[in-house]
Parts: sequence; structure tokens; C-alpha cells
Amino acid sequence: YKNRIKDWPENERPRERLFQYGVGALSDAELLGIVLQTGSHRQTATDLARRLLIDFNSLRGLDAASIADLCHEPGIGLAKASQIKAAFELAKRLVQQKWKTNTIISNSEDVYHYMHLRMRDLSREEFKVLFLTTRNEIIGEKTLFEGSLTESVVSPREVIINALQLNAAHVILMHNHPSGNSAPSPEDKRVTEKIAKACTFADIHVLDHMIFGKDSYFSFADSGLIKDG
Repeated sequence: YKNRIKDWPENERPRERLFQYGVGALSDAELLGIVLQTGSHRQTATDLARRLLIDFNSLRGLDAASIADLCHEPGIGLAKASQIKAAFELAKRLVQQKWKTNTIISNSEDVYHYMHLRMRDLSREEFKVLFLTTRNEIIGEKTLFEGSLTESVVSPREVIINALQLNAAHVILMHNHPSGNSAPSPEDKRVTEKIAKACTFADIHVLDHMIFGKDSYFSFADSGLIKDG
């Protein structure tokens, strides 16, 4: 075939196939090609998408890549890299909106489903807090710190200030381990105890502290390690 998708037979063009058969009929490369819109040099958008999936191993690897990583790929400039990152961000927001509107957070599994797409492939540690009502409805989510979790870096004051600003009754602490191992370190345990104790003085209840690995998580609440006051 020629190198332009519009020169392909109509029943093989990704957009036409999507219209006729639905999005489920398209491959990852075809869907990504639609996002990219155009190819480069001698590659169609679908060819370019297929090469990206190979170079980054999967959609997940592509999602974890930075803008700079994407721009190093032949045929990918800032515009296409931005399109890719925007598509993944929309997917994550859709997942979170479904959980936020349909589900009250009742256990660690709910939190995992709500947050794991954002947490599992981060290249550095991030400390986030989920703010909840008395009925465990999500009010908001915020990244408070970045870098290794230590008592000198994480301030209970920031957790309390943000909780009071949102009128949150409950909070869930969260951070990731880029190594992929979700087991808590002694420092993780010390930080958790420090924050939970400080929050009781502001009448804020720390429901859990969850650590996200690559495909797993650790819950302090499930393990009986949360001490309220």
C-alpha cells in the first residue's frame, strides 16, 4: 500500500473501521494511530503507533514514558507527545470519575482501583492524600510531597491544613515505591504514626496509608498498623 492511510482500501482504514465496527474492533496500534492523526516520513500513523508500542513494550510502558522520552522517538515531536499524554490522562480521569460518582470508599481495594493508574508507574516517590467526608465520599486528592518519604520531608501540618481547607473528616495517605515493592519501610511506619497522631488533635481521622508498587499495594489499615492517636 501507499504510505498514506487515506490511500488504503476504505475497509482497512482505522477511522472507517471504528465507525463501522466500533472501537472494540480496533487494535492498540490502530487506536493510537487515530490519536496521533498523522505519520511521518515513510510511516503511516498506524505504523508509527505500532513502533511506539514495540519500543515502550506496551501501552503501560508508553503511559509511563515522559514527554522527553517520547520526543526522542523518530517522528514524535512535542505535539504528538502531548497528544499521547493527553489521551492517557483522559483515560485516568474517566476511571476516577466513575469511582468518585458511583462509589463510596469503603476499603483499600476501592482506593486501589481509584488511584493505581496514577501511582503504579511513577518514576519517583510521590506522597498524596485522599480527602473524604464523614461518609467516606471523596472530596479531593492532592500531591503534597515528592521524593523519598522521611519524617524531615513529610509535614503533618500540610496534611491537616489541606484537610481543614476542604472540610475533610477523614484522610487516606498514599505514596508509591518506584522499585515496585510495596512493602513498608521502617521510615514509612514512623511517618504514618506521626501523621495519624497529629491529625487526631484536629479531629481528622487517618483511615489508611497505602503504598503502591507496580502491580500490588500495601494497606496499613488491613495490616492493623494504623493507630488513631
